[in-house]
Amino acid sequence: MLPCKPPRSNRFKRPMRTDTKIPANGSMTNTLIIEDDPETALYVTQGLARSGHSVRWASTGGDGLVQAMEGNYGLIIADRMLPGIDGLSIVKRLRKINIQTPVLFLTNMGETDARVEGLEAGGDDYLTKPFAMNELLARTNALVRRAMVGGASGKTMLRIDSLEMDLLARTVTRAGLPIDLQAQEFKLLEYLLQNAGRVVTRAMLLDNVWGLEFDPGTTVVESQISRLRSKINKGSAIELIHTVRGSGYILRAG
Repeated sequence: MLPCKPPRSNRFKRPMRTDTKIPANGSMTNTLIIEDDPETALYVTQGLARSGHSVRWASTGGDGLVQAMEGNYGLIIADRMLPGIDGLSIVKRLRKINIQTPVLFLTNMGETDARVEGLEAGGDDYLTKPFAMNELLARTNALVRRAMVGGASGKTMLRIDSLEMDLLARTVTRAGLPIDLQAQEFKLLEYLLQNAGRVVTRAMLLDNVWGLEFDPGTTVVESQISRLRSKINKGSAIELIHTVRGSGYILRAG
């Protein structure tokens, strides 16, 4: 595995921009890196640029938040611990004003609780340092593809019974009434809707919604399912999320 930092260099004492031509086999993604360590920022920037990203770097949380709010980015890569405003606060503020740009956290905090906290704050993926560049690129490509869901197929709505999810507007309604979901609840419901009528296991949910390996000690799935149930069932007599004893959960009407 490659180190997460390149050899020490005295270059790049200030924020940098790297613009690249669109590669023949893909399209260019405008990417914002919010990272206070210039060596890590340089390493990530060079790797992304070689893969066709146009990259901007912000070295403080405050600068990163401003750029994220003002720029048109397809992806944000943010450190958890930043001077000024930390990465979690940045994502929470962006989600509060309905900026849904995919966010990948880079951090030394690899504990399960820390990863769950970052994802529930509105982050989309989590990569701990040190990391391999090929894994970073695989994760960023997956986030960009996920954000473009429906772009080619035109499918932007997911439905079951009277429950509707708009993937572009990032809204959920039931019988026409809005349902206020946190970022991680939205992601959980989206996965259940995409697999409606099929049993999904706890391990599948941990992997696909939280990006976590199976951990028998965590109750995050059970607690999130419980909160999601109470929100989408409010005012309706039809149960949608069903527990399949010994197997997992299934989303179906009745």
